[in-house]
Amino acid sequence: MAIVAVFNQKGGVGKTTTALNLLAAMAQRKERPLAIDLDPQCHLSHVFGVHAARADDTIYSFFVRQRPLDEIAQVTRSGVILLPAHLELAKLDTLLGKGVNVVTRLRQALHAPDATPGPVVIDCCPLLNVLSLNAIFAATLMLIPVSADFLSLQGALQVERALNALDPVLKRRLPRRYVLTRYDLRRRMSDAVEVRMREVLRADEICATRVRENVKLAESPAVELDIFRHAPDSRGAHDYAALYDELVGAGLLR
Repeated sequence: MAIVAVFNQKGGVGKTTTALNLLAAMAQRKERPLAIDLDPQCHLSHVFGVHAARADDTIYSFFVRQRPLDEIAQVTRSGVILLPAHLELAKLDTLLGKGVNVVTRLRQALHAPDATPGPVVIDCCPLLNVLSLNAIFAATLMLIPVSADFLSLQGALQVERALNALDPVLKRRLPRRYVLTRYDLRRRMSDAVEVRMREVLRADEICATRVRENVKLAESPAVELDIFRHAPDSRGAHDYAALYDELVGAGLLR
């Protein structure tokens, strides 16, 4: 089962947009993906139209009182199953710490015999904390969006260093892919960031697909729609379909 964690240690890089539209691309191909929102800002949950009033109705209760995931799950209008987030998630580091049993809790639940058989996409918060560590330990693939600016690349390099430090604990190199987002050939910085990515990251871990700057893509979260439902003929829809196909072709979503 593919478990994709979407993570960058800088906000505003298209992380939630990437998680949302990768999930939507899966649903377009008749899969039944599971979305897990691990960001206390709840952006992914809100795009799916879920505004949980109580923390107990969200993934927070899974971590704090070990409530089963299937009791929290909600089926969204797009056909994606969602485990929503809540602002109270920001307190988990204080409440739980970072012991081995804590940071592997999500992994154990997703690999349980009665767990959902479909692909999973996790929208991480932009901090290396108990939530993102749970995502990393659960993941079969780390997907790191890098918007076309150097601060975003710096955040991605922080992720790379963190993953390299965790590889001995995981006893393997966790598969990862870096995808350039908000790409615009009219801006010199887009080309400069791509060149620098190829200098500091492994070439085979950089996606060939580039998600281009697109008005429809930028406005779709505001109307609580993924790009395939909001503007199916747009460049954004084309690019996220291409990203999905690239990851499938590399055997990373199986």
